[in-house]
Amino acid sequence: MYRYKTKGTCSTEIHFEIEDDRLTKVEYINGCNGNLKGISALVEGMKVDDVIARLKGIRCQDKPTSCPDQLTKALEQYKAAQIG
Repeated sequence: MYRYKTKGTCSTEIHFEIEDDRLTKVEYINGCNGNLKGISALVEGMKVDDVIARLKGIRCQDKPTSCPDQLTKALEQYKAAQIG
């Protein structure tokens, strides 16, 4: 299980698991419960790069980021750690 502390969103943390380059579990801590459960259900089973491609850069209202965008940042951090 990986944990990522979000920045600039209502959610405060994202917990996720990856197996064979696919998200197997995603859980947001705090934030808009129904929407975040929906995002989690949609991305579970997807390849990491596909999630990044679909969700990167999504903004929430006037904020420069969003909960989906924060997931891409978490995944990019995960990928960088795997390379390094």
